[in-house]
Amino acid sequence: MNPHSLLASAAINIGLALVTLPLFSVLKKQPSNAPIYYARPLSRRHHLPFDDSSSSLNRFLPSLAWLSRAFRVTEDEIVQDHGLDALVIIRLFKFGIKFFTVCSLVGLVVLLPTNYGAQEVQNGSYFTMDSFTISNVKRGSNRLWVHFAFLCFISLYGMYLLYKEYNEILIRRIWQIQKLKHRPDQFTIVVREIPLCIEHKARDCCVDHFFSKHYPNTYYSYQMVYNTEDLEESVSQAKSLARKIEDLTESSMAKRRKNKLSLLGLLHQETSKAAFLEEKLQALCHRIHQLQCKDTLQKKELPVAFVTFKSRSGAAAAAHLQHHSHPLLWITELAPEPRDVSWRNMRVSYRVVPLYKLGVLIAASLLTVFFAIPVTAVQGIAKYEKLKQWFPPARAVQLIPGLSSIVTGYLPSAVLKGFIYIVPLTMFAMAKIAGCIARSKEEIKACNMVFYFLVGNVFFWSVLSGSLLDLIGQFISHPKNVPSQLAGAVSAQADFFVTYILTDGLSGFSLELLQPGMLIWDILKSCVHGCQRETSPYLYSLPYFRIIPLVSLSVLIGIVYAVVAPLLLPFLILYFCLGYVVYVNQIRDVYETTYETCGQYWPYIHHYILLAIILMQITMVGLFGLKLKPAASISTIPLILFTWMFNEYCKMRFLPSFHHYTLQDAAENDELDEKCGLLELHYENAINAYCPPGLRPVNFMASESSSTPLVSS
Repeated sequence: MNPHSLLASAAINIGLALVTLPLFSVLKKQPSNAPIYYARPLSRRHHLPFDDSSSSLNRFLPSLAWLSRAFRVTEDEIVQDHGLDALVIIRLFKFGIKFFTVCSLVGLVVLLPTNYGAQEVQNGSYFTMDSFTISNVKRGSNRLWVHFAFLCFISLYGMYLLYKEYNEILIRRIWQIQKLKHRPDQFTIVVREIPLCIEHKARDCCVDHFFSKHYPNTYYSYQMVYNTEDLEESVSQAKSLARKIEDLTESSMAKRRKNKLSLLGLLHQETSKAAFLEEKLQALCHRIHQLQCKDTLQKKELPVAFVTFKSRSGAAAAAHLQHHSHPLLWITELAPEPRDVSWRNMRVSYRVVPLYKLGVLIAASLLTVFFAIPVTAVQGIAKYEKLKQWFPPARAVQLIPGLSSIVTGYLPSAVLKGFIYIVPLTMFAMAKIAGCIARSKEEIKACNMVFYFLVGNVFFWSVLSGSLLDLIGQFISHPKNVPSQLAGAVSAQADFFVTYILTDGLSGFSLELLQPGMLIWDILKSCVHGCQRETSPYLYSLPYFRIIPLVSLSVLIGIVYAVVAPLLLPFLILYFCLGYVVYVNQIRDVYETTYETCGQYWPYIHHYILLAIILMQITMVGLFGLKLKPAASISTIPLILFTWMFNEYCKMRFLPSFHHYTLQDAAENDELDEKCGLLELHYENAINAYCPPGLRPVNFMASESSSTPLVSS
């Protein structure tokens, strides 16, 4: 990629950001857009920070108020209002800012002059990006020891930051668990594969007998799980009908107030329709009552139950014990919090979960393989000079001045970003059928699948396919130069990853703020249903499965290229700074925190970043070897071993505290509650929190003519 293509990509991305960000600041001030840009405060009926007066000129002028507001938000406020999981995302951006700021200072001051001064690149290509990468250093040069020293520095600095972050997140996790000690999941366990009681032909009596016998002092009660799919569907249909009746009633009342004779026929039609819907709703309610009967439910009993204990310590002890000599009976684990339960997957037998996981793994692998086709096509566009030799019709792009720079500079990263957009949604859909009993586990599984997909396709395959045309051409014309060309394969893709970071950062984060899809959908709904814009908020859960892998990939690209092409690092600082303010805004105003795992995403982020450091070190072993500096390659091996040992230590030091609720913490919280007289209240509330959705109390509003509630159960 030539400098003109790189400048074209930067200009387009900066231009999009300069248009999108001011437009967002104006649209955010409009009261009609509050359901999109203030969905979270609106759902909580909080005061919105704009003047409702339509004559206010300030609402139509761009401003940076949202930006300064994002920088004023403290970590304690995020944890208090949105939970530790939301803070984990913000800490990921902060890690990127701290890490790449220091790496940029050292890299630009020390490493960049070392690369540029080597002056190995000739034949008019001296001012390409290769002039600033390790490929510009001569083979066997002692300048490579500077790269080795920088490699050691950023590896050790990265591990120091990771340890510090892990420790601070753990401290906040312990504090958050202490703060949320009233949560039902601390008193409750999930029991799976419950055997059938031969005498009563049921499982519920078996649960009560088993835990009453083995935990006589701490066992409290249980809640069986039922296959209530048809019941939930009926409840959903009843709610939909109730909403339609309410809308028709409001419409009729509004038209009566107008008191126009021309509307009498229409009013009669709406009244008849409302009466028909009410009859249908009454029939549905009768069916719901029948499905909620105990005799009917017993036939749909699943071998799963939520068992509640009188103390946290009792629940913690029971969750981690093997309760039967047969390991596939009476399987226990700590229950997810009620909001986090995946009721759909409770119907999946524990014995077939491995088959579900295998199917998801095969599907994800096939998607990864097939995705190599568009990645190769994208790299073919990026390598336009070589593409012209193999595909002569591509020369037509040169007929329009400046078009080739746009095609080779901006188009590849934009096309790749477009393809990547559907990947997290696809992987999340796969993770939902993997048999996880908690939504958070589904998202964590999706995070892992998306991250490794991106590493395999976007990083490795971009490097390999991007240098493929170069290697083929060099092998034909100069077979002896293949080793040196292979050494530059990684550094040759530095310019492509610069454009990728620019596109993902400037364009991607700007569009995340603007929410163009929601805007278009809201306008279309208003056109279809009338002039009235939607007033209910467009509230969605925070998409961890999309944010964490994509940002982690940028961390990986930055770490691997920190030694190879330090010119990439300043772009990453811009990326993480913009991402920080964007997601502080989105967490505060747009996305809902639908569950709280108390920071369980961080161990996976730690793993992704440590994998990036090891990948950087392995890459440098190969590059030092191909640059005929075997001493530097051998010296890097102990660094890899040290990094691996650091990872093992972190697993021992931190990971168990993220996977388990310690008996000591549980006992201390029990003692505090017992002194305050709250322990009994907490465990009594816990059993009611895990009532299946189809059995929860519901009330449907009838029309004004109805004298009794339609459903009250």
